[in-house]
Amino acid sequence: MQKIRESLTILLLGLLPLHAFLVTVGTKMILGPGNAPLTYLAFWKEAVLGVILLVAFCEWIKKPRFKLDILDWLIVGLIALSILVTANTHGDWRLYLIGFKYDFVPLVAFFVLRRVPWSDSFMNRIFKVILCVAGIVSVYGILSIYLPQQFFSWLGYSDLHSLYQPDAPLAAFQQIGGTAIRRIQSTMSGPNQLGIWLLIPFSVALTRVKGVGRWALSVGVFVLFAMFMTLSRSALLAAGVIVVVMLWRQLPKKKFFQFAGVLLGLSFVLSIFAYFFASDVIIRKASTRDHISRPMEAIRLIIQHPLGMGLGTAGPASNRVSDTCVHLTEGADATWAQAHPNLCVFVGGAQVQPVDGACSCPLLPENWYLQMGVEMGVLGFILFVALTIFILKKLPKNNPVFLAFLGIAIAALFLHAWEDAAVAYSIWILMAVAYLRK
Repeated sequence: MQKIRESLTILLLGLLPLHAFLVTVGTKMILGPGNAPLTYLAFWKEAVLGVILLVAFCEWIKKPRFKLDILDWLIVGLIALSILVTANTHGDWRLYLIGFKYDFVPLVAFFVLRRVPWSDSFMNRIFKVILCVAGIVSVYGILSIYLPQQFFSWLGYSDLHSLYQPDAPLAAFQQIGGTAIRRIQSTMSGPNQLGIWLLIPFSVALTRVKGVGRWALSVGVFVLFAMFMTLSRSALLAAGVIVVVMLWRQLPKKKFFQFAGVLLGLSFVLSIFAYFFASDVIIRKASTRDHISRPMEAIRLIIQHPLGMGLGTAGPASNRVSDTCVHLTEGADATWAQAHPNLCVFVGGAQVQPVDGACSCPLLPENWYLQMGVEMGVLGFILFVALTIFILKKLPKNNPVFLAFLGIAIAALFLHAWEDAAVAYSIWILMAVAYLRK
């Protein structure tokens, strides 16, 4: 049973980064163009994870152990709190289940899988698979920057870019507002999702884990280049922190500060250069404004609803059940949207499409911790922050999983970093193996 579980886990983590691509192409082949991703195709990853957890439960039941540690109690507390808050707020259990999928399924996997044994060779095997897939994903992503929209439409992607529509095909790429500069997403659902997932193979390649092969560094070069082409500022910031933490642990302190000074100076020079020659890429006024205003709105809601608004009311779950809203600056031309009547368009804060009804836009705090606070109140915010801190304290510091989790936890300060299954399932399962409960 352990071999079956480990084989299924390798299969799951190897295919997760290809999920959005495979489902998009599969939906096009089955239903034709212009259709939203088929639910039963998209559900494959939860089905495989469910089998893995079932096998693990059957293994555990032979020698059950009921002792819980602080990580277990924090997870149990969060789930119990989510039920209580939802029951006393919106009471929509369908919405609760959507929120549970994003917020708690990865945590449940961690809770269960750290209670079963893993072979000594499993981690090296899964690292090799992740690096191989990362090489494929990175190379395809780099090539995709030059591919025409017709190619992506032929594969089954939407003819619109930069927009997520729950009832339409996935967009193939995003563009920086006001420019024609593409942000690659390769086989994944968005550039931020790609950039954050790449933190995992980046950490593996950077630490040169024993047994993964010398080619890991070569893959790491492609991974880093692809990460830059996502233009995900949060992912690049997290990658920088990963590098600094690794150097802090490996270099004598005098050399570290010398090297850090050189890196800081180089970063300053590159920032000045980028500001003058690619300011649209760096500043991104609309995006930066959202990264400030949306967390502030989330804080206001937490103060207004200190006990929480219920699971699914914020973040990716909210995105799934709300209208697709496009916010344009004052005076912007919105006539292009007339060909897409299902879009809600705002110009300078005023709704201009549709004209016959109010839109229900998603609540996106752009911060996973604040999202937890909006959904489950101040207590939920505190519990999730505590869970993150305790995991960072308890994970082995010489393991790339620690660096990857640290990077994703930092990215979660600016994005809904845990929303993508390839990121969430991969890192929480890897943590279950790295921090096997004794």
